[in-house]
Amino acid sequence: MKKTVTTLADGRELIYYDSADDTVRDAVDHRPLDPVSTSSEIRRDPLLGDAVAIASHRQARTYHPPADACPLCPTRDGRVGEIPDGDYDVAVFENRFPSLAGDSGRCEVVCFTSDHDASFADLTEEQAALVLGAWTDRTAELAALDQVTQVFCFENRGAEIGVTLGHPHGQIYGYPFVTPRTELMLRSAARHREETGRNLFDDVVAREEEDGSRVVLATDHWTAFVPYAAHWPYEVHLYPRRRVPDLRELDEEARTEFPQVYLELLRRFDRIFGPGEPPTPYISAWHQAPFGVPGREDFALHLELFTIRRTSGKLKFLAGSESGMSVFINDVPPEAAAQRLREVASK
Repeated sequence: MKKTVTTLADGRELIYYDSADDTVRDAVDHRPLDPVSTSSEIRRDPLLGDAVAIASHRQARTYHPPADACPLCPTRDGRVGEIPDGDYDVAVFENRFPSLAGDSGRCEVVCFTSDHDASFADLTEEQAALVLGAWTDRTAELAALDQVTQVFCFENRGAEIGVTLGHPHGQIYGYPFVTPRTELMLRSAARHREETGRNLFDDVVAREEEDGSRVVLATDHWTAFVPYAAHWPYEVHLYPRRRVPDLRELDEEARTEFPQVYLELLRRFDRIFGPGEPPTPYISAWHQAPFGVPGREDFALHLELFTIRRTSGKLKFLAGSESGMSVFINDVPPEAAAQRLREVASK
């Protein structure tokens, strides 16, 4: 993997990740852009203790542009966007409309491919491996920033999820705090360690493997399963067999096997609801241990992949119980979801 770091016209950082070591990236961004001005602010909810990012400047962000004006496509054929080169493998840049900025953290956009009409599931294993390399490198770089406590790599796919740019891309957030969801996991892991002397994540994976009814696929270095208390209609958790706190610690065997495993899961998601259905909307989220906090050594890197579509033509809405009280009601039994995901395996 070759990494080339440059800057955009307004001073934001842009990084190219290329498979070929002899690739030259010297295109210059000539757009007349003013320096980015943000008003990101972190406020604490005194009742829940949650952090909320107030980012009013995001109201002006790009919203469903036509394909010929996509800002994530390469700069060519008279089209000028965020990436000045005429082609690219993987590109990462600072978000022009960040939720977190300055002392409040950092937000980056990850473009998985220059092909506007592709999706992550369309990538080759070599391309997916390059994305994994970019995620890992960005985790290492952001971990070195004083204002970053936790790194979150994720992808939103589909208009139903709220995606406003159709180009295949994801994001990376560098939070200046430990996120509420991770705090809950750390708290549960600490309690489990105190009560049993064992690691909670290890026990969860072992229980799923022993039961087997919710396992979707298992390889030499990865295990994927629908969790026992799944929140979403179709939800898969993917764990490396060797527990590590974040992407930086994955061994070469797990890295080599990841593209095949992950692409298979994404392709199964697109087959859940049968032929002729539109692509399945999903969120894919890497859960990594925060830095410098108690319990980091007990945390387990894992990826959570889920869709808000519960059946053909119907979405799972977060209504009164979910949004008002954080109590999820799942219409699809986890065992049935796992069975369906096994049925649609690649032949």
